[in-house]
Amino acid sequence: MDSTIINGGWKGNLGQGLAPRELQFVLSVAQGMTAKEIAQMFGVAPGTVVKRLSNAMFKLGVNRQTAMVAECMRRRIISPVCVVLAAVIAIHAMIDDQPMRRERRSSERRMTDMRPARRAEALELYG
Repeated sequence: MDSTIINGGWKGNLGQGLAPRELQFVLSVAQGMTAKEIAQMFGVAPGTVVKRLSNAMFKLGVNRQTAMVAECMRRRIISPVCVVLAAVIAIHAMIDDQPMRRERRSSERRMTDMRPARRAEALELYG
């Protein structure tokens, strides 16, 4: 049975090719964290984070961190936890007869009457 790691808004599945620490770091990258932020969070050196992420990218056959996250999602190693929220919204949309989108008014431009001030009126205003 595969166990899971939840980090922030992401869930990772162990036993699919990545070491537990590599998976934790990949989940942190998926949240948008930098190597320094990940190192501070886990209490390790930034070089350790870079090395673990490099190992994970090698195992997945990619060269960039964004590609690593995409490949992990494609292989279902990681997945966002918000999928449950999306399912609830979809079910709500099917049940409720009220539209979920906001109705916009037509784009009517408001025209104001502008006329140039006469010299006498302008002097009264500033005088």
